[in-house]
Amino acid sequence: MTQKPIRIGVLGTHSTGKTTLLKRIEMELRSHGVTVARTSRLAKRAAGIGLPKMQHHTAMSTEWIVTQGIADEIAAAARGAEVVLADRACLDALAYFQAALEFRGEHLHRLERERLRLLTSTQLPKYHLLLATVLDPDVPVDDSHDYDARYRLLVDRHVHGLLADDEIEHQRVTSAPDSQTRAIERALQLCLQEAAV
Repeated sequence: MTQKPIRIGVLGTHSTGKTTLLKRIEMELRSHGVTVARTSRLAKRAAGIGLPKMQHHTAMSTEWIVTQGIADEIAAAARGAEVVLADRACLDALAYFQAALEFRGEHLHRLERERLRLLTSTQLPKYHLLLATVLDPDVPVDDSHDYDARYRLLVDRHVHGLLADDEIEHQRVTSAPDSQTRAIERALQLCLQEAAV
């Protein structure tokens, strides 16, 4: 039997539909009577306390985002959620940081790099399903955001590179409607099967 709660994490570069996808999954699950909690807004909250984000990420901001995400997931589980939807699974923060380092042409000391990698890798077994959004360069970005296209592309490459390097099981989700539908159906099947047990 799967341990409760079921945890579904999403990761991917910005403006690739992560939050929208999780909102759709949440809505479907709630319509089936499943108690759902969704974590979110980690980068915005980090910036709110003065930590850098996007291409300015540091080891400290990355560690804060990872540990705050862990705390948010634990709190959601403690409140009795049957399903926890993590908007930005912990590995996401590491990908953003690695992309920021590459963007700035900087390198991290080996021990610090390994420490952050270990921190994120200890959390991966908790997720029952990881959904990784894929950057579609043909989909326009919301004009209200001032995104650097090169950095956005680097994040996408690092997200999928980390997943591939560690052979982490996940489902790729493109902007195509059928890909989105398959991801939602897989999440529903996982959660509803477990709810029936």
